[in-house]
Amino acid sequence: MPRKSPPLPSSSQPARAEPRKAVLHPRNRHTGRYDFPALIASCPELAEHVIVNPYGKQSIDFANPDAVRVFNRALLRQFYGIKHWDIPPGYLCPPVPGRADYLHGLADLLGKEQNGAIPQGGAIRALDIGTGANCIYPLIGNREYGWHFTGSDIDATALASARTIVSANGLAKAIELRQQAAPRLIFKGVVLPEERFDLTLCNPPFHASQAEANSGSQRKWRNLGKLDPSRKLPALNFGGQAAELWCDGGEVAFISRMAEESAQFAGQVYWFSTLVSKGANVAPLVARLKRLGARQVHTLDMAQGQKKSRFVAWTFLSEADQANWRAERWQHR
Repeated sequence: MPRKSPPLPSSSQPARAEPRKAVLHPRNRHTGRYDFPALIASCPELAEHVIVNPYGKQSIDFANPDAVRVFNRALLRQFYGIKHWDIPPGYLCPPVPGRADYLHGLADLLGKEQNGAIPQGGAIRALDIGTGANCIYPLIGNREYGWHFTGSDIDATALASARTIVSANGLAKAIELRQQAAPRLIFKGVVLPEERFDLTLCNPPFHASQAEANSGSQRKWRNLGKLDPSRKLPALNFGGQAAELWCDGGEVAFISRMAEESAQFAGQVYWFSTLVSKGANVAPLVARLKRLGARQVHTLDMAQGQKKSRFVAWTFLSEADQANWRAERWQHR
């Protein structure tokens, strides 16, 4: 039997004031505090991982990879009806609320020229570059908007995990997975001739090396006050394999390659997009896209807790081409 969630601290042990957190997208299901009793009801194994944080609130230990993995499983089960979700040891276990925010921002972008009416259903096709073992974007995007997803990855183990998740949840018709055989290519070899995607999304590798990724995680632990010499902490706070976290040249090199390659698929995608972890990398990317002939480039800010991020979206389609695309693909959807 799972143990009960711990009680809140007594009044004799006053909790510290919790810092104000940034606001998620209005449609994000994860605004407000987590309802741990409801999460445990849907995923009983979460009970053994619930703690009381220094602010007197129920939480989990984010330094414990098993706790983070089970927490994600509970969120996906309660909010999105995902009955089965698991990942191999050491693979990236992403924060669900932040991933949902990216999808809601993209949905707003699709609805921008339609008076906010977001196109939904399987006719809308999204390409997730580097879908990973967790398959998180296709799962949430399909549940929220009914979109059809194609997920690509270079890692065969990650794709096998994603396929297990998709199959176990009966989503094989809604989520297709493809292996990218050439590690330095992004769209080539994945996007088929004459194939059309309404949007692409990507969580690129942010670091230039494993050492840089480890250093970034240690910095996060210091900021959270979690560095305790008596305790062995994971090197990477949310896990991750090499291709998920670092590549030669880091984020700048990856998104630069993505921009260059996207121009070769200009007529096959309505909106390209990518997360950009470092704010300083946005301006060079925007300048590169404009040199490549992008007609529109948008930068949309996001925030979760104390973390700030953003994604950049661009299109090579003229306004007339965009109108024709919407009329042909989104009409009556």
